[in-house]
Amino acid sequence: MVLEVLNLVAGYWKIPVVEDISIRVDKGEIVALLGPNGSGKSTILKSIMGFAKVFKGRIIYNGLDVTGVPANRLVRMGIGYVPQVSNIFGSLTVKENLEIGAYLRKEKVEDDVEEVLEFFPELKGMLRRRADSLSGGERQLLALARALMGKPRLLLLDEPTASLSPKTALNVFSKIVEIRDEGIPILMAEQNVLKTLEVSDKAYILVSGKCIASGSSEEILKDEDLGKLYLGLK
Repeated sequence: MVLEVLNLVAGYWKIPVVEDISIRVDKGEIVALLGPNGSGKSTILKSIMGFAKVFKGRIIYNGLDVTGVPANRLVRMGIGYVPQVSNIFGSLTVKENLEIGAYLRKEKVEDDVEEVLEFFPELKGMLRRRADSLSGGERQLLALARALMGKPRLLLLDEPTASLSPKTALNVFSKIVEIRDEGIPILMAEQNVLKTLEVSDKAYILVSGKCIASGSSEEILKDEDLGKLYLGLK
């Protein structure tokens, strides 16, 4: 077990957004958080990273209780996080963004840049470009690449294909699968239900801040009633 969220009640200010949520991420898994807008998917990720308030429950990472631990410490512990927005530094170059991803380390940063570029060859010819000049898909690839520069042992992704064209989204999904196959488990909130279920290992379905179903992605894909009622699948 890499990550376990136990009976989480979390939100903002004094208002809970998610209630009694329990999630488990094991080694070698992509775990999906699915559900309509406002269902609490992003809040769960933000709770893990310390950006939302945890009212009740516990967050266990590699056997350690990290409930309420600030984000900078979690990054040092090996948790990478790619938010939906503001996930790159637009005024910096692509290479500077990658180097910032390794800010906790001072050694072998150039080697790590080269290694990440082998994983994201699309970025090789863009190193001197300002990040805000990239397309939406290129920015998302840069955000993923920058997260990998931190050598994470767990990756949290918030809507990684939001607002991308279908072709670009497929490329991002393929990269996510490659990251999982490299040994980095992933917890991912997503709106692209069908493709997410195709690439993930298991999923949790959220409605109005509560988990109404969970199981293997294959099982959820086969449940026609569940798909029609909550996921917009035909």
